[in-house]
Amino acid sequence: MNIDIIGAGIGGLTTAIALQQKGVKVRIYEQTDELKAVGAGILLANNAMQVYQKMGLKSQIEKFGNPISLMNITTKDLTVLSSADLKHFETKYNCQNIAIHRATLQRILTEHLQPNTLNLGFKLAEIKTNDNKNLLRFENGEEITSRITLGADGLNSTVRKQLFLNTKIRTAHQICWRGMVNISLPQKFQKELNEAWGNGDRFGFVQIAPGKVYWYALKSFNKQNNAYSIERLSNYFSNYNEVIKNIIHQTPTETIHTATIEDLKSIKSWFKGNVCLLGDAAHATTPNMGQGACQAIEDAYILGECLDKFTTEKAFSTFQKLRTSKVKKVVNTSWQIGKMAHWKNPIATGLRNQIIKMAPKHMGRKQSEKIFELETV
Repeated sequence: MNIDIIGAGIGGLTTAIALQQKGVKVRIYEQTDELKAVGAGILLANNAMQVYQKMGLKSQIEKFGNPISLMNITTKDLTVLSSADLKHFETKYNCQNIAIHRATLQRILTEHLQPNTLNLGFKLAEIKTNDNKNLLRFENGEEITSRITLGADGLNSTVRKQLFLNTKIRTAHQICWRGMVNISLPQKFQKELNEAWGNGDRFGFVQIAPGKVYWYALKSFNKQNNAYSIERLSNYFSNYNEVIKNIIHQTPTETIHTATIEDLKSIKSWFKGNVCLLGDAAHATTPNMGQGACQAIEDAYILGECLDKFTTEKAFSTFQKLRTSKVKKVVNTSWQIGKMAHWKNPIATGLRNQIIKMAPKHMGRKQSEKIFELETV
C-alpha cells in the first residue's frame, strides 16, 4: 500500500508516522518551503498524549514540554471560577497534559519520519479522481499518480474544496492574537493553564518551557468594527490582571500572529472513493477546548488502525463512523463556549460567572472523560 498525504501539519505528520510504523509507504506533500510554527504553542491534552504513548513518542515530548495539571477559567483579575484538576486522568492513563512549542513538536515528529517522506514546496493545485487513482497536480509543475490520498491540509483544504461540494466555513466574529514571550511567571501559574474571561474578550496563557510562555488573546468584532490592531493590544486588555498586562507588554509586537476564529460546518462525508479527509480538513473546530490538534492526532491513530485492518473503502467508512460522534461534540461544544465567553452585557457576564462557579466538579470530569477516552477499532 502506498499513501500520499497532503499537508504536513500536526495531523499529517502524525498520520504518516502511524502508517509507517505499520509498514505502509507514505509521501507527504506540503505547500510551504519550510515548516513554520505559526501560533507558537500547543497544548497536547491527555487523549493526544495517549496516542503518542502508543506510538512511542511520549517520553520525548514530555522531555521538551511542560506538564499541565490544572486548567482554570478565571475572571479578568485571575480569580478562579472553574478548575479542572487533571491528576485523575494522569493516573488513569499514565499520561500528562503537555504544553509545548509547536516548532519543537514538529521537529520531534519529522525526526521520526522515514527518509525522503516529506516533500516541501508542493502546493496542491488540482486533484482529479479516476479508476481508483488520483492525479495530483502541484503549482510547482510536478504531477503524480496517487493510489490513496489523504487530505490533511487544514481548514481551507484544497482537497475538500475540489472534491467535497457545498461545505461552509463559519466565522465566530472573533479576532485572535497569539504570541510567545520569555518571562518568568509566578510559581503558582507554572503548571497550569489559565483563561481569563472578560466582557467580549478573554486572555489565556500557559508556560511551555522554563521562562517561556505561550499566550492567546481574543476579542469580538462585527462587520462595522473589525479593525483591531496589535499596537493597541495593551489598551484592549488594560483592565486585566497585572500578570496578563505584563505578558502583553513584554512580547515583541512583530512576533504576534493575528487570525480570525472560524470552524467548519459539519459535512456529511469525509471520504470519496480513495480520498479521505482528516483533522481540520474534515472537522475544523474553534480553539475553545484546546482540542483542534488533539482531534487531528486522534484521527491519525484511528485512521492508521483502520487502514491496517480493512480494505480502503471499509477503512474510511469505519474511521468516520468511529470518530463522528466525538468530533461533532467537540465542534459544537467549543462553538457554544466561545459564544458564552464573549458575552458583553455586565449583568449577563456576572450571571455567567456565578453559574460557572457553582457548577458541580463531577460534570467537568464527566465531559473530560468522554474527550480523553480513545475509540477502539
